[in-house]
Amino acid sequence: MSPIIECVPNFSEGKDLLALERIAAAIRAQSGVQLLHTDIGAAAHRTVMTFAGAHEAVVEAAFQAIMVASEVIDMRFHKGEHPRIGATDVCPLVPVQGISLSALVPSALQLAKRVGEELQIPVYLYEMAASKPERKRLADIRKGEYEQLAQKINHPAWIPDFGPKFLTPVLERQ
Repeated sequence: MSPIIECVPNFSEGKDLLALERIAAAIRAQSGVQLLHTDIGAAAHRTVMTFAGAHEAVVEAAFQAIMVASEVIDMRFHKGEHPRIGATDVCPLVPVQGISLSALVPSALQLAKRVGEELQIPVYLYEMAASKPERKRLADIRKGEYEQLAQKINHPAWIPDFGPKFLTPVLERQ
């Protein structure tokens, strides 16, 4: 039986329905993936999308969603009640069938590396994929939120696991 995984990315957007639809379309476009649920939180200015499917297809859909989010979410103007550090705040991979959480760590690393290299987005790993013990807790990574990330990223202890050591310029909104 082929492994089935779920992905539950949190996007720092809860008001612009057109932007959210573009992200959702990127997920739905990936063969072998089903978008299961979208939870839009206007007050938190955050949306959680849940999708599942074949292991490799879900990882690719996650990358495509992160790419679109980086194009349609401008963090310079983002204000919300929920802590966040980027357009895609978190992107957890979750085992559903035929694979363990620890077996997903290489996929998380591969996705993070690709996001860092191809999209030039700083990436921090947490929980089981954490590169350092002090990065295991997501709350520690989010401390200072997006507003302080430009300063935090320059501290030797907070160099990103993947991607540039600076905040990525905002891409042209389409």
